[in-house]
Amino acid sequence: MSVFKDRILLITGGTCLFDNAVLNRFLRTDNGEIRFFSRDEKKQDDMRHDFQARKPKVAGKIRFYIGDVLNKSTLKYAMKGVDYVFRAAALNQVPCCEFFPMEAVMANVIGTDNVLDAAIDASVKCVICLSTDKAVYPIYAMGITKGIEEKVAIAKSRNSSDTRSAALAMEK
Repeated sequence: MSVFKDRILLITGGTCLFDNAVLNRFLRTDNGEIRFFSRDEKKQDDMRHDFQARKPKVAGKIRFYIGDVLNKSTLKYAMKGVDYVFRAAALNQVPCCEFFPMEAVMANVIGTDNVLDAAIDASVKCVICLSTDKAVYPIYAMGITKGIEEKVAIAKSRNSSDTRSAALAMEK
């Protein structure tokens, strides 16, 4: 039995290589449902078909939600009944963030704030925000925005009695 037994998990972003690895791990646990929230309908459809073909016995545990972390109403809809959130939706390519720094701010900072607000409103137990080792000594827009994401997660956790949040740095 795991901490996720019969729990509903939500992964924002949800369609990158990391998320597929997480999904494969969670499918081996006794959780209740895994939700993917992203704006990439093609990747969601590809994942759906892949898991229906490769793992039909557990594919029914997976649900897909189309939405954007910048759209609070789609987040609110996807959060209903969720116990744990893994916040992976982000701009995380250094060149992209350098060329479009305000998009990095929107996705990585405002998006994180929106996810945390929706989670708090839905009484989610815990939100894990995936960050990067580049947030430690940031010199690029990506590291700077991910560092601010971490600060937002910590501040929200301090001010919420029901929903805990934390940031987890991932090395790329």
